[in-house]
Amino acid sequence: MKSAYIFPGQGSQFPGMAQDLYPLHRELMEKANSILGFRITDVMFEGSADELKATRVTQPAIFLHSVVLALAMHERPDMVAGHSLGEFSALVAAGAMSFEDGLRLVAIRAAEMQKCCEKAPGAMAAIIKLPDEVIEEVCASIPGVVPANFNSPGQVVISGEEAAVDRACALLKEKGAKRALKLPVSGAFHSPLMEPARAELARAIEATPFHRPACPVYQNVSALPTTDPEQIKSNLLLQLTSPVRWTQTVRNMAADGAARFVELGPGEVLCGLVRRILPEEGTLIESITTCQ
Repeated sequence: MKSAYIFPGQGSQFPGMAQDLYPLHRELMEKANSILGFRITDVMFEGSADELKATRVTQPAIFLHSVVLALAMHERPDMVAGHSLGEFSALVAAGAMSFEDGLRLVAIRAAEMQKCCEKAPGAMAAIIKLPDEVIEEVCASIPGVVPANFNSPGQVVISGEEAAVDRACALLKEKGAKRALKLPVSGAFHSPLMEPARAELARAIEATPFHRPACPVYQNVSALPTTDPEQIKSNLLLQLTSPVRWTQTVRNMAADGAARFVELGPGEVLCGLVRRILPEEGTLIESITTCQ
């Protein structure tokens, strides 16, 4: 049975996250504090939900939680994927880059994305129970809004300028969406509003050593597997302003033999998405939020 490790993205954080991992993984977690230049473990263990919500904190916190769990696993996956930020966790788990380099990249990505949020706040909204193609058509007809996350059949997130997102939500409800729910985020992730973050992240990616991963990595931009370091680097950069093709990613992993999906990190969001994407019996789905 082939196993796929999957890693969550922004939004899965919670106060007290990873606190139970610290006694066993103190050295690695203290190394993260040193690399980041502030005690992220204090925010993770004792901070409020609002403190954890800041992009510059959220992304490295989820990365740290996920990677500690992955490195503690006694088995190696046959394939990996991560949702947005989670792609960086997946790359470290597969050996494509070191923990230290992955954390540095995540910190730079988070800081640059937060700058984008402050400069042009934007908005995101979840569209429920409407075919993907209808959502794509509506977004194409309204400048300033794009599909951002193809999460599962009947759940797509759109992203962009706030007025454009509001117009799209209204039109999508007219076209039969069960819900068009604005999300409590401060930025338009995976949209052209993230373009200003590209230059600094590109420099950081180019300066980072990447290795051929030990197993295929299914990347958000293409939903296809790769072990080519240059392709991985290119797709990581494209991911900033491109949609997360999670539905197709999970389907492709299953088509390539994955019969067990293991979510590593805070929460169980991806487990729920996999169940909706692969509703047939026979697929094992589990979440691991603490050491076994």
